[in-house]
Amino acid sequence: MLVIVAPGQGAQTPGFLTPWLELPGMAERLTGWSEVAGLDLVHYGTDADADEIKDTAVAQPLLVAAGLVTAHALLPEEDAARELVGAVAGHSVGEITAAALAGVLSATDALTFVRERGRAMAAAAAVTETGMIAVLGGDPEEVAAKLAAHGLTAANNNGGGQIVAAGTLEQLEALRADPPAKAKLVALKVAGAFHTEHMAPGVTRLAELAPTLAVADPAVAYVSNKDGEVVRSGAQVLSRLVAQVSNPVRWDLCMETIGQLGATCVIELSPGGTLTGLIKRNVKGVATLALKTPADLEKAKALVAEHAGEENAA
Repeated sequence: MLVIVAPGQGAQTPGFLTPWLELPGMAERLTGWSEVAGLDLVHYGTDADADEIKDTAVAQPLLVAAGLVTAHALLPEEDAARELVGAVAGHSVGEITAAALAGVLSATDALTFVRERGRAMAAAAAVTETGMIAVLGGDPEEVAAKLAAHGLTAANNNGGGQIVAAGTLEQLEALRADPPAKAKLVALKVAGAFHTEHMAPGVTRLAELAPTLAVADPAVAYVSNKDGEVVRSGAQVLSRLVAQVSNPVRWDLCMETIGQLGATCVIELSPGGTLTGLIKRNVKGVATLALKTPADLEKAKALVAEHAGEENAA
């Protein structure tokens, strides 16, 4: 069974979309979506520097557009694609990409949603200086205790002993000075404490937007960040996307479900690499491929031919 996954914020790098624009129609597609996203997606995917694309209001629409455009390059016929793909999942903002791939939202509505999500989260992040640090390794109970002691939230559980702590910069500095034993701390290139109470204003904005969007039930299994459950109601998917902004990402549970569904291959959309790395370590016996450039398409299409349609989990 083939599973398509979409990465979250922090996966973007300067110029990562440049080679994709060499494919026919890609520049035109991104240019059209730029009007909906309210920013020049071609510029931000090619010429913008690291600081420009770190901006939450830029990074989030850019990542969703990148996921959708590379999915189109891999599986150009949407209806046929949904017959081939058994399940979809995304990490954080990648869940919006997954919702569009599953047919819950149109590309236009997905980009409208992520535009407002990025703006609202950027505004919320500007209220208080916050950030995120990956805590790699260490005893899980000690890690949880240290985060609690410093008032931090476990915003992401990425499996394999990788927890992302989120909070104020002061709280994060306190963690650096008093880390869990045998744990490595890595600062993330994000502009706020996402998936925490600091993002509550973003939830309010998206709750206002949600009723204006057209929603359909997923055409393939949609694996949710909230709890790793397969969600079969489009309305429920949208409700979870709204609430997700201020709630933890349980990618560890998503990976458990991907394994339980019988996945034999996982392909990660551009800018791929982060999620396939986690899946390799946590879901054994599954073929993986990260779509980084069009040079990866030939191998990806071979994997689609080999694994698609073996068992549709929807």
